[in-house]
Amino acid sequence: LVEGQGNFGSIDGDPPAAMRYTEARLETIAMEMLEDIDKDTVDFIDNFDGSLREPTVLPTAVPNLLVNGSTGIAVGMATSIPPHNMGEVCDALILLLENWSRLEKLGVEDLMACIQGPDFPTGGIILRDKGDADGLTAAYGTGRGRVTLQARAHIEDMGRGRSRILVTELPYLTNKSTLVERIAELARNGDLEGLADLRDESDRQGLRIVLELSKTATAEKVLAELYRRTPMQVSFGITLLALVEGEPRLLTLKQTLRVFLEHRLEIVRRRSAFELARARERAHILEGLRTALQHLDDVVHLIRSSADADEAHARLRKKYKLSDVQAKAILDMPLRRLASLERKKIDQEHKETMARIKELEALLGSEKRMRDLLVEELARVKSTYGDRRRTLIVEARKGKGKKAALLTAGDLTPEKETWVVVTDDGLISRTPTARQ
Repeated sequence: LVEGQGNFGSIDGDPPAAMRYTEARLETIAMEMLEDIDKDTVDFIDNFDGSLREPTVLPTAVPNLLVNGSTGIAVGMATSIPPHNMGEVCDALILLLENWSRLEKLGVEDLMACIQGPDFPTGGIILRDKGDADGLTAAYGTGRGRVTLQARAHIEDMGRGRSRILVTELPYLTNKSTLVERIAELARNGDLEGLADLRDESDRQGLRIVLELSKTATAEKVLAELYRRTPMQVSFGITLLALVEGEPRLLTLKQTLRVFLEHRLEIVRRRSAFELARARERAHILEGLRTALQHLDDVVHLIRSSADADEAHARLRKKYKLSDVQAKAILDMPLRRLASLERKKIDQEHKETMARIKELEALLGSEKRMRDLLVEELARVKSTYGDRRRTLIVEARKGKGKKAALLTAGDLTPEKETWVVVTDDGLISRTPTARQ
């Protein structure tokens, strides 16, 4: 939501610079959270000292609670909502809208066909045990659960019987420098055997931790020890606790999505009512202007023969049965509006305004039309801000203990035939199939 300029800290735990050395502005997506706030879509209350008015909630078109996540501790309660993928959350919301009449029949499995699970900005791998009642399914079904999050690592052969482990993604909120220090400490104390060299080669291109192993070391065993003894594998607790109508509630995934949709439906209703009132006001004024243009010569003579503006105002209202607003609009009308082309523009605007009034009345009179409008808005949000999933979700291997959790990037790569071409200049390219 915020685009920063300057030092805002790092994955190594470096503190951000002081405020005077940084700048910040809102990202484009943040404006989606403020869209239509000036159309009476939300209630406003006094701020802490009564000097300003502030909204009780934002009329956000973005499902920010799930997409950005939230963590916090209060008195006797805590929340831990992981971030999710924008496209997947929008798909789940559209699924609910399209099956609004049978929401009770939609279960956690149906929603998880859209939302695979949390999507952390640092990537990593979520391990799921098949049929695990205390895992991700339980978290989405009850509001509480725990998932295993693992770093992404793969093993490379260095030749001459040696190998190395490359770590390219870490679990969410894991401090990289602390992890490297922990690995070095284990090696110094003799708790991690086979480590020949440890380097942090991370740069602006991405994270890269290199662990070179000795000839006698088995890479799989070393990696298993790293998962067991270091933050390369952590347990992430999920608690979907949020404020609903000012009260803290533990929500399931379905309830979280439905609360957002009900909020958006209320925003659409209030926005449409606001626009309808403004359209009717404009149509009322345009009808007065059209009346004046239809009797243009008489209106001009009436105004010229009046002693002042107040008398002209009263005579217009009495003769043509106009309202106070209509009479004022006629008197304020500039002379250029009397041109033939400008008169046609008034007729065209009146026609468009009446069509808009009819459209808004139909929208307010139909819950289905409002839900269809929400589907269109969510599809636009997904196409504009959706991106690829970063965190991979896989089922743990069958086995006991840590053998079940030991996964490398090579295990997650799909098997397929690939043609590799190397030129005399040393350039290399890859294509999935041979060129004919």
